[in-house]
Parts: sequence; C-alpha cells; structure tokens
Amino acid sequence: MAVPTMKLNKKSTIRSAAAMIGLVFLACTAMPKAGTAPEAPATAFIVQGTDSETVTEAVRLAGGAITHELRIIRAVGARLTATQLAALEAHDAVTRIYEDRKIETDDAGKSGSAVSNPRYSHGAGYSDDSDDSDDSDDSDDSDDSDDSDGFVPYTEYPRLVGAEQLHASGITGDGITVAVLDTGARKHQSLDNDSRGRNRRLATYDAILGQMDQGDDDDSNGHGSHVASIIVGSQRGGPSGSYNGIAPDARLVSVKAFDRNGQGSYSDAIRGLEWLLDHQHTHGIRVLNLSFSAEPRSHYWDDPLNQAVMALWEAGIVVVASAGNKGPEAMTIGVPGNIPYLVTVGSMSDGVTPGQPGDDFLASFSSAGPTVEGFVKPDLVAPGGHILGIADSTSQIPSEHPEWQYGEYFYMSGTSQSAAVVSGVVALMLQADPSLSPADVKCRLMSSARPAMDDSGALAYSIFQQGSGLVDAYGAATSRARRCANRGLDVGRDLAGIEHYGGRANVDADGNYYIMGLDGYLWTNGYLWSDGYLWSDGYLWSDGYLWSDGYLWSDGYLWSDGYLWSDGYLWSDGLTELMSINWVPHE
Repeated sequence: MAVPTMKLNKKSTIRSAAAMIGLVFLACTAMPKAGTAPEAPATAFIVQGTDSETVTEAVRLAGGAITHELRIIRAVGARLTATQLAALEAHDAVTRIYEDRKIETDDAGKSGSAVSNPRYSHGAGYSDDSDDSDDSDDSDDSDDSDDSDGFVPYTEYPRLVGAEQLHASGITGDGITVAVLDTGARKHQSLDNDSRGRNRRLATYDAILGQMDQGDDDDSNGHGSHVASIIVGSQRGGPSGSYNGIAPDARLVSVKAFDRNGQGSYSDAIRGLEWLLDHQHTHGIRVLNLSFSAEPRSHYWDDPLNQAVMALWEAGIVVVASAGNKGPEAMTIGVPGNIPYLVTVGSMSDGVTPGQPGDDFLASFSSAGPTVEGFVKPDLVAPGGHILGIADSTSQIPSEHPEWQYGEYFYMSGTSQSAAVVSGVVALMLQADPSLSPADVKCRLMSSARPAMDDSGALAYSIFQQGSGLVDAYGAATSRARRCANRGLDVGRDLAGIEHYGGRANVDADGNYYIMGLDGYLWTNGYLWSDGYLWSDGYLWSDGYLWSDGYLWSDGYLWSDGYLWSDGYLWSDGLTELMSINWVPHE
C-alpha cells in the first residue's frame, strides 16, 4: 500500500492526533445554541495562507487574537474559539490551520533513558582510563562541586572527534557565527568571550517574549548554556590546557524559545527562526543548532516548524538537528530532524573510558530511522553520553540532579549534546573553507565519518542507527568531497509545494529495512557503496513510495531483530575515498 500524500485544501479537517495524520487540523465544534453553556476557551493555532498580511486580516475579522506574526511560513499564531476556527476554515485566503504544538529540548534524562554515572575520580574530566567495572562501589565523587571550585575540567569530546588536531593548526571557528535556538545561554566568560578574550556574543533574542535580551541571564533551565558551551566553550581544561569547546573562537547568537522547564511551542520556535532569518546577514549566521524534537505527525513538508527550518537551509544556513531520544526503536526520528536536507545527528557513548575505543557504543536512547518518507536518518553520530558542559547549579536541570554538577560544569546526555558537537565541527569546516554550501558541508561530514565495524568487518550497527558513522572533524575539514549529499532534492520547489521527495529506504516482506538501489543491503548485514551516498538522495514523491505493510501515523514499527547494546566495537577509519571503505578497524 502506498503511503498517502497529504493534499489538504482549505476545507479539509482531520479529527485529532489519533487520526492517521494527526497534527494538522482540529475539528470544529458546532455554534452553541441559545441557552447552552458558553463556548469553550480559545485555543492556540497557527493559521497559514497565501500571505501573512491577508491571513492577519482574516483572523482579525473572525475575532481571533493574534499572538505571533510568522511571515517566514506565511502565517500567524492565534488564539481561536471553535466558532472563529470554523469561520477561518471557510476563508479563501486560509490554506492550513495547525495545532500550535508543544515541544521540548532533547535531554535523555527526560525521556527516561538511563544515564550511567560518569564515576570520574576527584580529577573529574581528565582522561581517566582506570577500571570502572566495580559498580558496587557507590563512594564515587560524582558530587564534587565543593571540591572543584576554580578547577576547569577537561572535556574529552574535542579530542574524540579530532577537533584538537584542527585547533593545533589554527582552525578554531574564528569568523564563523553559530546560532543556538534553545533555552537561552547564561552569561559566562567561556560563552561571552572567545579564546583571545574578544566579545563574541553578537545578540540574544527572546522568542517567547518577542524582544531582544534585556541584559539578565536568560537561561533558567541550563540546557541551552550546556549546548552552547559544547559548541563554542573557550575555557581550557585538564593538564594539557586543551579547549573545552569544539569551536572556541566562533561567534555566538542565542535565541531563547524554551522556558525554565525546557518546554516551548511551535509558534515561539518559528518566531525565533524568523528572527534568525531576518538577521542572518547582520550577524553573519552560517550555522544553526537545533537540539530539540517533537514526534512527527505529518509528512516533513506539511509540518509548519519544518517549513521554517527549511527556509533557513534554503537561505544558506547549515542546520544541525538532534535525532531525538526515542531510540532504539526504528522510525523514531523527531521533528525537525526528519527533514531530509538537514544534518541530523544521533549519539554514541565512550563507555566512560575515552581512551579505550573498543568499548564505545551507540547510545540506546538515540533515535533511529528511516523516516516515513524513506530517508535514512540520522546522517551521522557524535559523542552524546555523559557530556560535560557549562550549566549554572541554580538552573532547573542541575538543581534537579545535583549529583551531576562539577563546579560550573554539568554532565548531560542526549542527542542534544551530539548535535552541538557537530555544529562546532561545522564552524571549523566553514573557517577552513568558507565557500561551502550547506549541502557540501553535509557531503563532507558524511564522506569523512567513521562507521562502527565489528571484528569481521561488518557494520556493528545499521545505517539506520549510525548513518555514515562517527563524525571526524579533521577529516571533514580537510575533505575535498562535494555534491555527494541531497542530490535530487530542491528545497525551493519543496517549500513552494511544487515537488516533495521520498528517500530510498524500504522494508521487505520479512520486516527487514534496506536501501533501494544498493543490492544486498539489509538491516541484518553489511552495506555496499555502489554510488557514493546514494541513500542521501531523493526522488519525487509522486513516483510512488511503497511500504510492505503500509504505515499509519498512530502505529509504530518494530525492528525485525533485537540488538545487544553491550557489545563493544571499534570506529573504522571511514572512507579513504568517496567510493571505498577501509574495513580495517582502528587500533
């Protein structure tokens, strides 16, 4: 059965989130009769039309209260009663009415995923390869905040992904602006100033209030500061004095779209994205980090948040999104990570032994593909387990988990952290070659990544779990690859509604996921490279897209085979050339 395309007109409604495509419309209720109870309170919606000005006038004529101007998607946010909703549905200028969905930041702890105690000793954060196997000893120093005042720990992830090699050669993200749309970013020397003490925070915008930052610390949650510090942290830690951020000299723009509890709305996030697009050239924004997700309830092109994100990609901004923390089940990639154009990132963990790559593993919380449209996601993975970053102890997440605090630093796990690592890597790549387009950045990231291999030379994890493998900053920044990602996709035509696209993933009669066009590729065995990154290509959705058992939005898919997460593996050296693989594991 073919997956149905969603061709909705202005008269269309869909009953609820329990219906097959449950994001888009809420049903209208009848106008109350005289003597009946008062109409229910107004509800938040996003009203889209031919242009935002006409839609604004339509909402006002219907009596609705406009809350957000969302020109980026030709829409407004509005609070509407059922009667007002019915009037707007009949208006010629209105093409879509969406529920204003709630979203939240991607923190693995919130999703119920177990996060192992880092168990670092008093020298927390230093490269410590001692035996941590005795889990019966609870006398660890996980709550060392009183002993660590003034001590800057060493974050392992710049070395793990090869960023330290670039730092040594002067590639530190200098001149590249990274925007972070999150819970805000606290005022801190490591975030406000680069490694040479220069002010690098260019702007802070509050998308919840719709105004520029008023000068106060604006991150009461802690998530946004943690993510930003992974990307641009300029402090040096550990005995070697290495940088704690991936791109310590990159410039920072912070957009707050999530509250103290890490929760936000589509309308606030879209307003923040519109502000970034409006100020792209003012601040030279080249990279955008999105460390949040929501469950997909429509095709990628019909989601209003996705439409706004796609507009930034079309404008030349490299968008890096977290895959989500709903793994390890299949088809769990969240919005906006399900957009085919973006760089979508999953998580690996170093087993709390960063010097021993043999026990690294794919994080069980990391969401897996494919997407409903058949695209392979995530595109690659990055460190995301027990990641050290800056977070004030009084902010929400650290205050709820003081055992993970270490001075001004805090341990957090999730694909949020993995996306931040890759956003930092992208800043390094763009300093090395400012001419790169977003698609070519994605191409070089994928072509240089190191897939996880087992001892027999086969994939340790499916491409639907690890994508092209573990990010390699040095390999990506020195790569010459181009035009190997997003071939066959046109974001402008996609946004205009002229064409929409499907990927090459499918499922056979036995429930095995595979890539169409790569003979022999199944979930349970290795893969072939017959035409570069064939799986990142797209084709016209109108050509048809088959799933063996169909797909309903309310249903889920289970992998045909289970996987053990305790098995260790090595990250291979990756692709020596675009079309070949080095099957010899690292030593």
